[in-house]
Amino acid sequence: MTPIQADIERRLALSDPDVEVLLAEVLGGRSLRVFIDHPDGVTLELCERVTLALTDLRERYSLEVSSPGTERPLTKPAHFRRFVGRRARVRARWSISDRSRPTQPSGLCAPSEGERRPGEARAVRSFTGELVGASEEEITLAADGGVIAIPYSEIRRSNLVEE
Repeated sequence: MTPIQADIERRLALSDPDVEVLLAEVLGGRSLRVFIDHPDGVTLELCERVTLALTDLRERYSLEVSSPGTERPLTKPAHFRRFVGRRARVRARWSISDRSRPTQPSGLCAPSEGERRPGEARAVRSFTGELVGASEEEITLAADGGVIAIPYSEIRRSNLVEE
């Protein structure tokens, strides 16, 4: 979780504790996108309340507050557990040394090296498949290449995909 997301969660916990911050991300250094959820759903009125609670951030960023939509971001273990059985896309970072990591118990395998970006020490791979498990340490995804375990610390970005 990013520091700005933690700050927004802390603020909203005081003013509107039922609002869940799914993702807060700064885009291009100028825009702040915040995806929220609520047990009763996300309404325009709720988005307005959250926007008003973050007034000082509007001085630094162009602020966008919205519902997650069909491709809901997954950022916390509870999100992954809630959506076990659904399809997800997970982008993960892997060190070169992870390529040689042996197959894990229960037939789980580590992903192989993906495309490298210039200047990156770690490869980035994208996996799409059924989310079959989520512990406190990692998720398990049944993707085309088999069932893989991905530690949360290696997840760069993830979201549900429309079925």
